[in-house]
Amino acid sequence: MEKKISISNTQVILNYNKAYPKDRQELLASKTLKVFLQYFISLQKEKNQDIYRYLTQDGKYDSETATEEFSHFLRLLSVFQLDEIRNDYALDENGLLDTIEEFYKSWRQLQRFAFMSSETRDGFGVNTLVAMDSSLNNLFLRTYRLFEERAMHRRNVVYRQVQAGTNACFSVHHHRNLWDPQYEKLMDIPVIDTVMLRTPMILHPKSSKREGVINEIHENPMNYFAGDSEDWFCFPCRVGKLLCFVYFNSKYIASALSMANLFELATREESEGKPDLICIYGNPDDRNETQFYHDEANDIWIGCISDHPRVEYFGYLKKMCLTLHNLAMMNRGWLPIHGAFVNITLHDGRKKGIMLMGDSGAGKSESIEALKAAGKDLIRDIEVVFDDMGTIHIEDGVPYGQGTEIGAFIRLDDLDPGTPYRDMDRSVIMGPENPNARMVVPASPYRVVVHNHKIDLFAYANNYTNEFGLKQLPIEEVKATCKLGKRMALGTTQEVGISTTYFANPFGPMQKQELCEPLIDKMFQCMKDNGIFVGEIYTHLGFDRSSREGLDVAAKELLDFIMK
Repeated sequence: MEKKISISNTQVILNYNKAYPKDRQELLASKTLKVFLQYFISLQKEKNQDIYRYLTQDGKYDSETATEEFSHFLRLLSVFQLDEIRNDYALDENGLLDTIEEFYKSWRQLQRFAFMSSETRDGFGVNTLVAMDSSLNNLFLRTYRLFEERAMHRRNVVYRQVQAGTNACFSVHHHRNLWDPQYEKLMDIPVIDTVMLRTPMILHPKSSKREGVINEIHENPMNYFAGDSEDWFCFPCRVGKLLCFVYFNSKYIASALSMANLFELATREESEGKPDLICIYGNPDDRNETQFYHDEANDIWIGCISDHPRVEYFGYLKKMCLTLHNLAMMNRGWLPIHGAFVNITLHDGRKKGIMLMGDSGAGKSESIEALKAAGKDLIRDIEVVFDDMGTIHIEDGVPYGQGTEIGAFIRLDDLDPGTPYRDMDRSVIMGPENPNARMVVPASPYRVVVHNHKIDLFAYANNYTNEFGLKQLPIEEVKATCKLGKRMALGTTQEVGISTTYFANPFGPMQKQELCEPLIDKMFQCMKDNGIFVGEIYTHLGFDRSSREGLDVAAKELLDFIMK
C-alpha cells in the first residue's frame, strides 16, 4: 500500500513508512491531516450544518479551500493563544470548540490501523513498532488537548487516556520463496510478522451472523484471484499444527487482525515455507460464495471468501480457516471434533480431560462455564485445549485430543454476566449492540493447544431432549447420535428450530463424509477399547436459554465424574 493514508467506509489505514509525524508541527503540516480534514468536512455537510458553515465560513470556501484555510489556522493555534490570532476562524469560539470536539470524535469513531515495513529500518524490532505507535497516540492526545484548552481559555481538570491513535498496528515483510509459479500473484502481497492490538478493541461489523455453507469447487481460486499488493495483506498463522496463509482485502483489516487473538501468528521464518492452507478473504470475484479447493499437486487446501458486506462477520474467516484445517487433517487420519475440550485439575491434584461435542448453540461453552461455577471451591485450574474445534488422533493405541486455536470466539450471551468484563482488557469485542454479540479472547498458549491430551470423558451436548444431567451410553448409540448431529438451532447461523448436520460439523466432515466415516468408527472403537466414558450431556438450552437448571444439573454431574 503506497498511500500515506487510506480512508474508506468506517476505517482508516496509515502507512508509517510514507507518513509518520515526529512532532506537532509535522502533524499539522502533513498531507495526512489534510486528507482526513477534507473527509471530515464532507461528512459535516450531511451530518452537522453548523460545523460545515463554520468551516466553509458560510459558503465562502469550498471544501478544498476550507481544508487549506483551517489547517493553516490550526498551525497558528498551536503556537499562539486564540486572542492573539487574527483569523475568521478565531472569531467564533463556540464554533471552534464544537468543531475541535467533533473532529476528534470523528477520528476516534473510525476503526484505525497502521502498518510499517520491518525490512526498511535497521535494527527493527517489536519495540520499534510499539514505540512509534504509542508516540503517535500521545501526540494526537496532546494536540487535541492543546486546541481544546486554547478554545476554552482554561486547562482541563479531568484527563482521559483513551486510544487516540490507532486501534492496532502491524509490521510487514515480503515473501522470498515461491513454492509454485501458479501462486506468483501472491508473492508481492506484504506478509505480517508483528501485530500490536490496543485492547479492548471494540468493532462494529455490518453483519453479526454467518449464512450459507462452504462448498467444494474444482477450479483453483488463483485463476480468478483479483488481489494486489496495494490493497491486500497476508496474515500467516498456525491453525493447529498446520501453516495457513490468510490473504485479506484491506477493507476487512479489522477482522483479519482480530485473528491475532485466535490463531498463533507464524514466525517470519515459518512464513517463508510452503503453506498447508491458503485462505483468500474478500476476493472481488462477483460470486458471493464461500468455497474450497484441494491443490493435490502441492497438497494445499485453498479457501476463497467472496467480497461482500456480510463477510465482515468474523465467523466467515474463522470457519473457513477451520474447515481447511479439518479437511487437511482428515486426509492425515485425524478426526475433527466440533466442541470443547478442557483439562480440569482439582485442589487435591486429580485431573480429568473433558471433551464435549456439538454444533453451534448446543451448550458446549455454557456447560464449561457452569462447571466453573459449580466447582469454584474444588477446581484449582481449567486448561482450555479447544473451545470450538479440535481433533482426535491415535498414537500407540491411545486416543488423544489436540486443539486448533489459542483463543476463543465467544457469544457474550453464553457467559456469566461478569465474565466479559473480567476478560475485557485482552479482548476484541464485536458488535456489542447486536444480537449474537461476540468477543475474541486469548485462551491458551500454543504449546498447550498442540500437545497430546488424554481424554477421560467424551459426551455429545444435547440441547433438544427433556432429560437432565450426564449419562453414559452404549458406544454405538452415541456414535449414531454424533453422526446425526441433531440440535435445536438458536439463531447463531441462518438456521432456526431442530436441525441436523453430519457429525455436528459443517466445517469439513459434512463436505467429505466418505473420508470422515471410517475415522469416526476408528476413533470411537479406540475410545471404547481404552475405557473412556462416552455418553451425552443434557443442556436444555433448546427449550429456554434463560433457564440455568439444565446446565446446573449437568455441571454438577460432570463435577461428580471428575471427583471419582
